[in-house]
Amino acid sequence: MRSKLVPWSLLALGVWAPVLSAQECPDPATVIRALPSPLSHVRYLADDALQGRLGGSPGERCAGDYIAAQFKALGLKPAGEGGGYFQAVPLASIANSHAPGGTGRNVLGMLEGSDPARRGQVVIVGAHYDHLGLGEIGSTAPDQKGAVHNGADDNASGVAAMLQAARLLAEGPRPARSVLFLAFTGEESGLLGSAYFTKHPTVPLAAARAMINLDMVGRLGSQPLVVYGADTAREWRQLLERLGAELGIELGFIGDGYGPSDQTSFYLVDIPVVHFFTNTHAQYHGPADDWQLIDSAGLGRIALLSAKLAREIADPAVQVTLVRGAGQKPGAVGGPGGGYGAYLGSVPDFSPVPRGVLLGGVSAGSPAEQAGLRRGDVIVRLGGAEIADLQAMTNVLRQHKPGDTVEVVVLRGGAEQKFTAVLGSRSNR
Repeated sequence: MRSKLVPWSLLALGVWAPVLSAQECPDPATVIRALPSPLSHVRYLADDALQGRLGGSPGERCAGDYIAAQFKALGLKPAGEGGGYFQAVPLASIANSHAPGGTGRNVLGMLEGSDPARRGQVVIVGAHYDHLGLGEIGSTAPDQKGAVHNGADDNASGVAAMLQAARLLAEGPRPARSVLFLAFTGEESGLLGSAYFTKHPTVPLAAARAMINLDMVGRLGSQPLVVYGADTAREWRQLLERLGAELGIELGFIGDGYGPSDQTSFYLVDIPVVHFFTNTHAQYHGPADDWQLIDSAGLGRIALLSAKLAREIADPAVQVTLVRGAGQKPGAVGGPGGGYGAYLGSVPDFSPVPRGVLLGGVSAGSPAEQAGLRRGDVIVRLGGAEIADLQAMTNVLRQHKPGDTVEVVVLRGGAEQKFTAVLGSRSNR
């Protein structure tokens, strides 16, 4: 899970662990031995040999290969590029100077629905599988740079719950609608894998009924399971309260559809979301987040809840109704949340562009929306100033005050278009 407290994470390969080549992935049977599922998946993904699964690294590649092998063993159909299980993801980011660059991989497997008339509709169950490598950037233990940050809870636990949910659903009976299982790379560098998928979907997004995100679900214990996104669909709370009661899981609801994890990418494109989360802990983003600390029984219960929820959504009789505007879109340039300067309400997309700031969306009711800006626009000039990147845009906004009228020049469809925005005030948001 991407931290709100530290910079988005890049962890370069260090020197405390032997270099892992793409041909030297550890043997799962040797690593896992007799551990039961889903803890067995955590044990493999959080093994020292994978060196913290930094996006684009050999360890990430081993993890991706392991997940794809699990999908295949469960009978999930490849749902990536070229008829395979993988989708290549560029890992550069204009907003995160520490992003690793290079290429990572999303891993995608489809459990086809049993109803021929509805199997084209999908429920998405996702979890990111990258982590912080050797802790060069983003570690909560900066004095231990070079130590393997295994990320057992963040987020081998989410991947393990996803794989267990896939097993439960594949064992049958199959849901009427299809279920897409999606393991993301690049979450720790700014939701890069999930954002890339929503812009380059291998399955039509119009077919998506909802998205269930599993991120940090390994420490349930006796505490409530936190459910983000409870207000993104009218039916979520009632549906989840019933399922939670059936399984004896206490739920704590947070309505916001946005947050520092991959559900945000889907809510930005109008898909109802929930994010299951068992809260942070002392080992978060540190080298001590190891598999031995995982609540195996709790992880299994969350996997069962996820499978039951996916099955319910895949039922033709169940309606999931999108509710827009549940929470404040993250990363709004010049938006509320501290700092100074005027408020525009544009939401940057952190994929690299030759110049300017690519928009992932605009906040509801914001000056950006009122001016006519929209997702996919690239802001290249603001208030007469050239906008080379996100920092340049932030600097321009800080030079203005609420009530200023500014010209915004964007690239839309390859052509420049001009708009006029009246900047707002942070304090009024």
